[in-house]
Amino acid sequence: MDKDSRFYVGMDIGDRISETHVLDGEGELVEHSRVPTTKSALERKFSAMPASRVAIEVGTHSHWVSRSLSGMGHEVLVANPRNIPLLTKSHRKSDRADAVLLARMARLDPELLSPVTLRSEAAQEDLLEVRARDHAVRQRTRSIGLVRGQAKQFGARLPGCDADAFHHKAVEWLPAELLERLLPTIQLIEACTKTIKAYDRRLKQMLKRYPVAAALERQIRGVGPVTALAFVLLIDDPHRFTSRGAGAYLGLVPKKDQSGESDPQRGISKRGDALGRRLLVQCAQYMLGPFGEDSDLRRFGLRLAGSGNKAQRRRAVVAVARKLAVLMHALWVSGEVYEALRNSRVADAA
Repeated sequence: MDKDSRFYVGMDIGDRISETHVLDGEGELVEHSRVPTTKSALERKFSAMPASRVAIEVGTHSHWVSRSLSGMGHEVLVANPRNIPLLTKSHRKSDRADAVLLARMARLDPELLSPVTLRSEAAQEDLLEVRARDHAVRQRTRSIGLVRGQAKQFGARLPGCDADAFHHKAVEWLPAELLERLLPTIQLIEACTKTIKAYDRRLKQMLKRYPVAAALERQIRGVGPVTALAFVLLIDDPHRFTSRGAGAYLGLVPKKDQSGESDPQRGISKRGDALGRRLLVQCAQYMLGPFGEDSDLRRFGLRLAGSGNKAQRRRAVVAVARKLAVLMHALWVSGEVYEALRNSRVADAA
């Protein structure tokens, strides 16, 4: 049996300093060191090292670190810490201990790390604009809530209006004494509105580079350009999993806690990207609302909600969001044209 000549490196990445623990093929310690978390420092450290298996945790720096190390010829495994209790629930947790554990797991069995697949650099860059727009929308929503809430405390009630026009309405309707104090916040709302519109124009142009997202936005009423782009950019490679896996990837499936005869019902896992999950839920809310078109998804959601309480309706919204993710992935892979009432027509024909 040939001796394993590779090194196995566990790397706990910090914002400024990263811990590295290096083992040889026999599991013996080669070195333990600390290196600055910069591209130049990592290049000096790893370019002189023979092709090795490097284990890191998914996080803020994992994308560029993974690309840098892969470019030097190393095999990079990006561990999912949520699936590794030894990393997240240890009573003696430290950066050094994490690096040691990552190195040992990388050597023994990479599957123990629950490795994740990182999206491409191009998708990551385009996704940045979707996230920036979402940040502006949430900032505007919080600011509008502040203005409305403070106005009510002084007996003033602002009329309902579109968020794009709120800064104009607030100036017209607020009493002079309140307007003077809330004017900076209203100006912030106006700036956010201009930022959102600028990003909308940029995302509309981006759709031309992603024909799949353009097709999803065009065919499925209730799925806008932002949701279509975010879905395509977040998944990046649709062949990573089956269509049923799309809902699980975005955290829209129930958690599982089965043991013996016990199999309690749990809430959704909320794993994966929160932005994608939130956008799909918003689409589901529109589809089940008064302006949603008649479709298999809408009929399914309304049957599930019935005439029940708010909790039942919330469950129906999440269920429709999960089915929407599965549908969008299936259309992406197959290239088929969406038919809103396809299942209903098949059932009627049968």
